[in-house]
Amino acid sequence: MAAEHVEHERAEHDDHPAYPVGLRLSGRRVVVIGGGQVAQRRLPALIAAGADITLVSPSATPSVEAMADAGEITWNKRPYEDGDLAGSWYALVASSDADANNAASAEAERTRTWCVRSDDADAATAWTPATGRSEGVTVAVLTTDVQGRDPRHTAAIRDAVVEGLRDGTLVARHHRTRTPGVALVGGGPGDPDLITVRGRRLLAEADVVIADRLGPRDLLDELPPHVEVIDAAKIPYGRYMAQEAINSALIEHAKAGKAVVRLKGGDPFVFGRGMEEAQALAEAGIPCTVVPGISSSISVPGAAGIPVTHRGVAHEFTVVSGHVAPDDERSLVDWPALARLRGTLVVLMGVDKIGAIAQTLIAHGKAAETPVALVQEGTTAAQRRVDATLATVAETARAADVRPPAVIVIGDVVAVGTK
Repeated sequence: MAAEHVEHERAEHDDHPAYPVGLRLSGRRVVVIGGGQVAQRRLPALIAAGADITLVSPSATPSVEAMADAGEITWNKRPYEDGDLAGSWYALVASSDADANNAASAEAERTRTWCVRSDDADAATAWTPATGRSEGVTVAVLTTDVQGRDPRHTAAIRDAVVEGLRDGTLVARHHRTRTPGVALVGGGPGDPDLITVRGRRLLAEADVVIADRLGPRDLLDELPPHVEVIDAAKIPYGRYMAQEAINSALIEHAKAGKAVVRLKGGDPFVFGRGMEEAQALAEAGIPCTVVPGISSSISVPGAAGIPVTHRGVAHEFTVVSGHVAPDDERSLVDWPALARLRGTLVVLMGVDKIGAIAQTLIAHGKAAETPVALVQEGTTAAQRRVDATLATVAETARAADVRPPAVIVIGDVVAVGTK
Protein backbone atom coordinates (compact mmCIF):
# COMPACT_ATOMS: atom_id res chain seq x y z
CA MET A 1 0.00 0.00 0.00
CA ALA A 2 2.88 2.38 0.80
CA ALA A 3 4.34 2.01 -2.70
CA GLU A 4 0.90 2.53 -4.24
CA HIS A 5 0.49 5.65 -2.12
CA VAL A 6 3.81 7.06 -3.30
CA GLU A 7 2.95 6.38 -6.96
CA HIS A 8 -0.45 7.99 -6.43
CA GLU A 9 1.19 11.09 -4.90
CA ARG A 10 3.66 11.29 -7.78
CA ALA A 11 0.84 11.03 -10.32
CA GLU A 12 -1.01 13.83 -8.54
CA HIS A 13 2.10 16.01 -8.57
CA ASP A 14 2.65 15.36 -12.27
CA ASP A 15 -0.81 16.73 -13.08
CA HIS A 16 0.44 20.25 -12.34
CA PRO A 17 3.20 22.39 -13.86
CA ALA A 18 6.30 23.24 -11.86
CA TYR A 19 6.27 26.46 -9.86
CA PRO A 20 9.22 28.64 -10.99
CA VAL A 21 11.34 30.21 -8.27
CA GLY A 22 14.85 31.65 -7.90
CA LEU A 23 16.84 30.07 -5.08
CA ARG A 24 19.15 32.34 -3.07
CA LEU A 25 21.85 29.89 -2.02
CA SER A 26 24.63 32.23 -0.92
CA GLY A 27 26.24 30.78 2.22
CA ARG A 28 23.71 27.96 2.36
CA ARG A 29 24.60 24.28 2.33
CA VAL A 30 24.18 22.44 -0.97
CA VAL A 31 25.02 18.76 -1.41
CA VAL A 32 25.94 17.19 -4.75
CA ILE A 33 25.90 13.40 -5.03
CA GLY A 34 28.17 12.22 -7.85
CA GLY A 35 31.19 13.87 -9.44
CA GLY A 36 30.60 13.12 -13.13
CA GLN A 37 29.46 15.12 -16.16
CA VAL A 38 26.28 16.43 -14.56
CA ALA A 39 28.18 17.77 -11.57
CA GLN A 40 30.80 19.29 -13.87
CA ARG A 41 28.09 21.18 -15.73
CA ARG A 42 26.02 22.29 -12.73
CA LEU A 43 28.70 23.10 -10.15
CA PRO A 44 29.94 26.36 -11.74
CA ALA A 45 26.50 27.94 -11.44
CA LEU A 46 26.18 26.79 -7.82
CA ILE A 47 29.63 28.19 -7.08
CA ALA A 48 28.69 31.47 -8.75
CA ALA A 49 25.56 31.57 -6.54
CA GLY A 50 27.81 31.53 -3.47
CA ALA A 51 26.57 28.18 -2.17
CA ASP A 52 28.48 26.23 0.49
CA ILE A 53 28.91 23.08 -1.58
CA THR A 54 29.75 19.57 -0.43
CA LEU A 55 30.41 16.94 -3.08
CA VAL A 56 29.92 13.29 -2.08
CA SER A 57 31.47 10.93 -4.60
CA PRO A 58 34.24 8.31 -4.69
CA SER A 59 35.59 9.86 -7.91
CA ALA A 60 35.29 13.01 -9.99
CA THR A 61 36.12 14.35 -13.43
CA PRO A 62 39.37 16.33 -13.65
CA SER A 63 37.47 19.62 -13.82
CA VAL A 64 35.45 18.81 -10.70
CA GLU A 65 38.65 17.71 -8.97
CA ALA A 66 40.18 21.07 -9.88
CA MET A 67 37.24 22.86 -8.23
CA ALA A 68 37.92 20.90 -5.03
CA ASP A 69 41.66 21.59 -5.21
CA ALA A 70 40.92 25.30 -5.60
CA GLY A 71 38.73 25.24 -2.48
CA GLU A 72 35.55 26.09 -4.38
CA ILE A 73 33.84 22.95 -3.07
CA THR A 74 34.39 20.43 -0.27
CA TRP A 75 34.86 16.89 -1.58
CA ASN A 76 34.05 13.84 0.54
CA LYS A 77 35.71 11.04 -1.46
CA ARG A 78 33.28 8.24 -0.68
CA PRO A 79 29.86 6.90 -1.69
CA TYR A 80 26.66 8.47 -0.42
CA GLU A 81 25.65 7.65 3.17
CA ASP A 82 22.35 8.27 4.90
CA GLY A 83 22.54 11.61 6.67
CA ASP A 84 24.72 13.33 4.06
CA LEU A 85 21.93 15.81 3.30
CA ALA A 86 21.62 16.96 6.92
CA GLY A 87 21.29 20.72 7.09
CA SER A 88 21.18 21.17 3.33
CA TRP A 89 18.86 23.52 1.48
CA TYR A 90 19.27 21.99 -1.95
CA ALA A 91 20.54 18.69 -3.30
CA LEU A 92 21.69 17.59 -6.74
CA VAL A 93 21.58 13.80 -7.07
CA ALA A 94 23.64 12.78 -10.08
CA SER A 95 25.68 9.66 -9.37
CA SER A 96 25.92 6.52 -11.51
CA ASP A 97 24.67 4.40 -8.60
CA ALA A 98 20.90 4.03 -8.90
CA ASP A 99 20.50 2.71 -5.34
CA ALA A 100 22.45 5.64 -3.92
CA ASN A 101 20.37 8.07 -5.98
CA ASN A 102 17.15 6.55 -4.69
CA ALA A 103 18.40 6.63 -1.09
CA ALA A 104 19.54 10.24 -1.35
CA SER A 105 16.24 11.21 -2.96
CA ALA A 106 14.36 9.50 -0.13
CA GLU A 107 16.43 11.37 2.46
CA ALA A 108 15.68 14.64 0.69
CA GLU A 109 11.98 13.82 0.81
CA ARG A 110 12.16 13.11 4.55
CA THR A 111 14.12 16.27 5.33
CA ARG A 112 12.09 18.47 2.96
CA THR A 113 15.19 19.37 0.95
CA TRP A 114 14.60 20.47 -2.64
CA CYS A 115 16.17 17.74 -4.76
CA VAL A 116 17.09 17.53 -8.45
CA ARG A 117 17.49 14.06 -9.97
CA SER A 118 19.58 13.75 -13.13
CA ASP A 119 18.49 10.16 -13.70
CA ASP A 120 14.78 10.39 -12.89
CA ALA A 121 13.11 13.78 -13.24
CA ASP A 122 9.76 12.35 -12.14
CA ALA A 123 11.25 11.35 -8.79
CA ALA A 124 12.67 14.83 -8.19
CA THR A 125 11.09 17.65 -6.20
CA ALA A 126 12.81 20.28 -8.33
CA TRP A 127 13.89 20.63 -11.96
CA THR A 128 16.85 22.55 -13.34
CA PRO A 129 15.59 24.98 -15.99
CA ALA A 130 17.37 25.79 -19.22
CA THR A 131 19.22 28.94 -18.20
CA GLY A 132 21.06 31.73 -19.97
CA ARG A 133 22.40 35.12 -18.96
CA SER A 134 22.66 38.50 -20.61
CA GLU A 135 23.47 41.93 -19.17
CA GLY A 136 22.58 41.05 -15.60
CA VAL A 137 19.42 39.13 -16.56
CA THR A 138 19.02 35.40 -15.98
CA VAL A 139 16.57 33.65 -18.28
CA ALA A 140 15.21 30.35 -16.96
CA VAL A 141 12.80 28.27 -19.03
CA LEU A 142 10.65 25.37 -17.79
CA THR A 143 8.08 23.59 -19.90
CA THR A 144 4.47 23.66 -18.68
CA ASP A 145 3.67 20.38 -20.44
CA VAL A 146 4.51 17.93 -17.65
CA GLN A 147 3.63 14.96 -19.85
CA GLY A 148 5.95 15.95 -22.66
CA ARG A 149 9.02 17.65 -21.19
CA ASP A 150 11.46 18.28 -24.02
CA PRO A 151 14.80 19.78 -22.91
CA ARG A 152 15.69 20.68 -26.49
CA HIS A 153 12.52 22.74 -26.79
CA THR A 154 13.17 24.65 -23.55
CA ALA A 155 16.84 25.18 -24.49
CA ALA A 156 15.81 26.57 -27.90
CA ILE A 157 13.40 29.03 -26.27
CA ARG A 158 16.07 30.04 -23.76
CA ASP A 159 18.58 30.65 -26.55
CA ALA A 160 16.14 32.73 -28.56
CA VAL A 161 15.30 34.96 -25.60
CA VAL A 162 18.93 35.40 -24.56
CA GLU A 163 20.06 36.25 -28.09
CA GLY A 164 17.17 38.68 -28.42
CA LEU A 165 18.26 40.37 -25.21
CA ARG A 166 21.82 40.59 -26.48
CA ASP A 167 21.00 42.13 -29.84
CA GLY A 168 17.97 44.09 -28.64
CA THR A 169 15.46 42.47 -30.95
CA LEU A 170 13.94 39.63 -28.92
CA VAL A 171 13.16 37.89 -32.21
CA ALA A 172 13.21 34.13 -31.72
CA ARG A 173 14.88 31.86 -34.24
CA HIS A 174 12.73 28.82 -35.06
CA HIS A 175 15.59 26.54 -36.07
CA ARG A 176 19.36 26.58 -35.98
CA THR A 177 21.44 25.40 -38.86
CA ARG A 178 24.06 22.85 -37.89
CA THR A 179 27.65 23.36 -38.96
CA PRO A 180 29.07 20.01 -40.15
CA GLY A 181 32.38 18.71 -38.85
CA VAL A 182 34.34 20.23 -35.99
CA ALA A 183 34.55 23.81 -34.77
CA LEU A 184 37.69 24.80 -32.86
CA VAL A 185 36.25 27.54 -30.68
CA GLY A 186 38.34 29.93 -28.64
CA GLY A 187 36.32 30.53 -25.49
CA GLY A 188 38.27 33.55 -24.30
CA PRO A 189 40.07 34.14 -21.00
CA GLY A 190 37.43 32.84 -18.59
CA ASP A 191 34.49 35.24 -18.36
CA PRO A 192 31.71 33.50 -20.34
CA ASP A 193 30.58 36.85 -21.77
CA LEU A 194 33.91 37.17 -23.58
CA ILE A 195 33.33 34.31 -26.01
CA THR A 196 32.59 35.53 -29.53
CA VAL A 197 29.03 35.61 -30.86
CA ARG A 198 29.97 33.00 -33.46
CA GLY A 199 31.54 30.78 -30.84
CA ARG A 200 28.45 30.92 -28.66
CA ARG A 201 26.19 30.11 -31.61
CA LEU A 202 28.27 27.10 -32.62
CA LEU A 203 28.25 25.93 -29.02
CA ALA A 204 24.46 26.14 -29.01
CA GLU A 205 24.31 23.95 -32.14
CA ALA A 206 26.65 21.27 -30.81
CA ASP A 207 25.85 17.63 -30.19
CA VAL A 208 29.25 17.03 -28.57
CA VAL A 209 31.50 19.49 -26.71
CA ILE A 210 35.08 18.58 -25.84
CA ALA A 211 36.07 21.16 -23.24
CA ASP A 212 39.29 22.26 -21.56
CA ARG A 213 39.51 23.14 -17.88
CA LEU A 214 40.62 26.65 -18.82
CA GLY A 215 37.66 27.21 -21.14
CA PRO A 216 34.69 29.30 -19.94
CA ARG A 217 33.14 26.53 -17.83
CA ASP A 218 29.97 28.50 -16.99
CA LEU A 219 28.89 28.06 -20.63
CA LEU A 220 28.59 24.30 -20.09
CA ASP A 221 25.65 24.95 -17.76
CA GLU A 222 23.73 26.46 -20.69
CA LEU A 223 23.96 23.29 -22.78
CA PRO A 224 20.80 21.16 -23.05
CA PRO A 225 20.99 17.71 -21.42
CA HIS A 226 21.32 15.82 -24.70
CA VAL A 227 24.70 17.42 -25.43
CA GLU A 228 27.60 15.12 -24.58
CA VAL A 229 30.36 16.92 -22.72
CA ILE A 230 33.80 15.29 -22.85
CA ASP A 231 36.27 16.50 -20.27
CA ALA A 232 39.68 17.15 -21.82
CA ALA A 233 40.94 18.95 -18.73
CA LYS A 234 44.69 19.20 -18.33
CA ILE A 235 45.30 19.88 -14.67
CA PRO A 236 48.96 20.91 -14.14
CA TYR A 237 50.91 17.86 -12.97
CA GLY A 238 47.70 15.87 -12.69
CA ARG A 239 45.46 13.78 -14.88
CA TYR A 240 45.13 14.69 -18.51
CA MET A 241 43.62 13.42 -21.71
CA ALA A 242 46.48 12.86 -24.18
CA GLN A 243 46.38 15.03 -27.31
CA GLU A 244 46.10 11.92 -29.44
CA ALA A 245 43.00 10.86 -27.53
CA ILE A 246 41.47 14.31 -28.03
CA ASN A 247 42.16 14.14 -31.77
CA SER A 248 40.60 10.67 -31.95
CA ALA A 249 37.50 11.81 -30.07
CA LEU A 250 37.04 14.77 -32.43
CA ILE A 251 37.32 12.53 -35.48
CA GLU A 252 35.13 9.74 -34.07
CA HIS A 253 32.20 11.99 -33.19
CA ALA A 254 32.44 14.01 -36.41
CA LYS A 255 32.41 10.83 -38.50
CA ALA A 256 29.28 9.79 -36.62
CA GLY A 257 27.55 12.82 -38.14
CA LYS A 258 27.54 14.93 -34.99
CA ALA A 259 28.22 18.64 -34.72
CA VAL A 260 31.35 18.84 -32.57
CA VAL A 261 32.78 21.84 -30.74
CA ARG A 262 36.27 21.81 -29.30
CA LEU A 263 35.95 24.50 -26.61
CA LYS A 264 39.34 25.88 -25.66
CA GLY A 265 40.48 28.64 -23.35
CA GLY A 266 41.76 31.84 -24.95
CA ASP A 267 42.52 31.43 -28.65
CA PRO A 268 42.91 27.97 -30.24
CA PHE A 269 46.25 28.88 -31.82
CA VAL A 270 47.92 30.62 -28.86
CA PHE A 271 49.58 27.79 -26.97
CA GLY A 272 46.36 25.84 -27.46
CA ARG A 273 47.49 23.05 -29.81
CA GLY A 274 44.73 24.11 -32.16
CA MET A 275 46.83 23.55 -35.26
CA GLU A 276 47.63 19.99 -34.17
CA GLU A 277 43.90 19.31 -33.98
CA ALA A 278 43.22 21.06 -37.29
CA GLN A 279 45.93 18.99 -38.98
CA ALA A 280 44.55 15.74 -37.56
CA LEU A 281 41.07 16.66 -38.79
CA ALA A 282 42.39 17.56 -42.25
CA GLU A 283 44.18 14.22 -42.53
CA ALA A 284 40.93 12.47 -41.62
CA GLY A 285 38.94 14.50 -44.16
CA ILE A 286 36.85 16.24 -41.49
CA PRO A 287 35.71 19.84 -42.17
CA CYS A 288 37.14 22.19 -39.58
CA THR A 289 35.95 25.67 -38.64
CA VAL A 290 38.32 27.83 -36.59
CA VAL A 291 36.72 30.47 -34.39
CA PRO A 292 39.36 32.80 -32.92
CA GLY A 293 39.09 33.67 -29.27
CA ILE A 294 40.25 36.53 -27.08
CA SER A 295 43.71 35.57 -25.86
CA SER A 296 44.47 35.82 -22.15
CA SER A 297 47.83 37.32 -23.10
CA ILE A 298 46.19 40.70 -23.77
CA SER A 299 42.74 40.44 -22.17
CA VAL A 300 43.85 39.44 -18.67
CA PRO A 301 46.38 42.26 -18.31
CA GLY A 302 43.73 44.63 -19.63
CA ALA A 303 41.17 43.38 -17.11
CA ALA A 304 43.74 44.04 -14.36
CA GLY A 305 44.32 47.60 -15.59
CA ILE A 306 47.60 46.88 -17.40
CA PRO A 307 48.01 47.93 -21.06
CA VAL A 308 50.50 45.67 -22.83
CA THR A 309 51.48 48.72 -24.91
CA HIS A 310 51.36 52.38 -23.91
CA ARG A 311 52.50 55.52 -25.70
CA GLY A 312 55.93 56.57 -24.53
CA VAL A 313 56.38 53.40 -22.47
CA ALA A 314 56.21 50.29 -24.68
CA HIS A 315 56.02 50.01 -28.47
CA GLU A 316 55.96 46.22 -28.55
CA PHE A 317 54.90 43.24 -26.52
CA THR A 318 56.12 39.66 -26.67
CA VAL A 319 54.15 36.61 -25.57
CA VAL A 320 56.10 33.53 -24.50
CA SER A 321 55.36 30.19 -22.88
CA GLY A 322 56.95 29.59 -19.51
CA HIS A 323 55.96 25.95 -19.13
CA VAL A 324 59.62 24.88 -19.31
CA ALA A 325 62.50 26.60 -17.50
CA PRO A 326 64.98 28.77 -19.43
CA ASP A 327 67.78 26.21 -18.90
CA ASP A 328 65.63 23.30 -20.09
CA GLU A 329 66.89 21.88 -23.38
CA ARG A 330 63.29 21.70 -24.62
CA SER A 331 62.86 25.48 -24.39
CA LEU A 332 62.54 27.25 -27.75
CA VAL A 333 62.62 30.75 -26.21
CA ASP A 334 65.65 33.03 -26.70
CA TRP A 335 65.66 34.43 -23.16
CA PRO A 336 68.89 36.46 -23.56
CA ALA A 337 67.29 38.25 -26.54
CA LEU A 338 64.12 38.92 -24.54
CA ALA A 339 66.18 40.47 -21.76
CA ARG A 340 67.47 43.07 -24.23
CA LEU A 341 64.00 44.11 -25.43
CA ARG A 342 62.54 47.37 -24.07
CA GLY A 343 58.89 46.42 -24.49
CA THR A 344 56.44 44.30 -22.51
CA LEU A 345 56.97 40.61 -21.85
CA VAL A 346 53.86 38.48 -21.23
CA VAL A 347 54.50 34.99 -19.86
CA LEU A 348 51.79 32.31 -19.97
CA MET A 349 51.97 29.02 -18.04
CA GLY A 350 54.97 30.25 -16.08
CA VAL A 351 53.89 30.49 -12.43
CA ASP A 352 56.12 27.71 -11.11
CA LYS A 353 59.06 28.79 -13.31
CA ILE A 354 58.91 32.53 -12.61
CA GLY A 355 61.90 32.44 -10.26
CA ALA A 356 64.16 30.88 -12.89
CA ILE A 357 62.74 33.17 -15.58
CA ALA A 358 63.41 36.29 -13.48
CA GLN A 359 66.96 35.20 -12.66
CA THR A 360 67.70 34.54 -16.34
CA LEU A 361 66.36 37.90 -17.46
CA ILE A 362 68.38 39.74 -14.79
CA ALA A 363 71.50 37.76 -15.65
CA HIS A 364 71.23 38.91 -19.27
CA GLY A 365 70.75 42.59 -18.51
CA LYS A 366 67.14 43.18 -17.49
CA ALA A 367 66.94 45.59 -14.56
CA ALA A 368 66.16 43.86 -11.27
CA GLU A 369 63.67 46.62 -10.38
CA THR A 370 61.60 45.99 -13.53
CA PRO A 371 57.91 45.85 -12.46
CA VAL A 372 56.10 42.51 -12.60
CA ALA A 373 52.41 41.68 -12.16
CA LEU A 374 50.88 38.24 -11.74
CA VAL A 375 47.16 38.15 -12.57
CA GLN A 376 45.45 34.97 -11.39
CA GLU A 377 42.06 33.79 -12.73
CA GLY A 378 41.85 36.87 -14.91
CA THR A 379 38.41 38.18 -16.03
CA THR A 380 36.60 35.88 -13.57
CA ALA A 381 35.05 36.68 -10.20
CA ALA A 382 38.16 35.16 -8.56
CA GLN A 383 40.60 37.51 -10.33
CA ARG A 384 43.42 38.90 -8.25
CA ARG A 385 46.60 40.82 -9.03
CA VAL A 386 49.92 40.49 -7.22
CA ASP A 387 52.68 43.03 -7.94
CA ALA A 388 56.42 42.62 -7.53
CA THR A 389 59.71 43.26 -9.31
CA LEU A 390 62.01 40.85 -11.11
CA ALA A 391 64.15 40.74 -7.99
CA THR A 392 61.25 39.90 -5.67
CA VAL A 393 58.75 38.06 -7.83
CA ALA A 394 59.76 34.51 -6.88
CA GLU A 395 59.33 35.08 -3.16
CA THR A 396 56.24 37.27 -3.65
CA ALA A 397 54.52 34.60 -5.74
CA ARG A 398 55.26 31.97 -3.09
CA ALA A 399 54.11 34.16 -0.22
CA ALA A 400 50.89 35.11 -2.03
CA ASP A 401 50.30 31.49 -3.08
CA VAL A 402 49.77 32.45 -6.71
CA ARG A 403 48.47 29.46 -8.66
CA PRO A 404 47.71 28.68 -12.29
CA PRO A 405 46.07 29.91 -14.36
CA ALA A 406 47.90 33.20 -14.08
CA VAL A 407 49.27 35.65 -16.64
CA ILE A 408 52.60 37.27 -15.81
CA VAL A 409 53.36 40.76 -17.16
CA ILE A 410 56.93 42.07 -17.05
CA GLY A 411 57.76 45.66 -17.98
CA ASP A 412 57.18 49.33 -17.23
CA VAL A 413 53.54 49.10 -18.38
CA VAL A 414 52.78 47.34 -15.09
CA ALA A 415 53.25 50.65 -13.27
CA VAL A 416 51.28 52.80 -15.74
CA GLY A 417 47.94 52.44 -13.99
CA THR A 418 49.43 52.87 -10.53
CA LYS A 419 51.17 56.20 -11.11
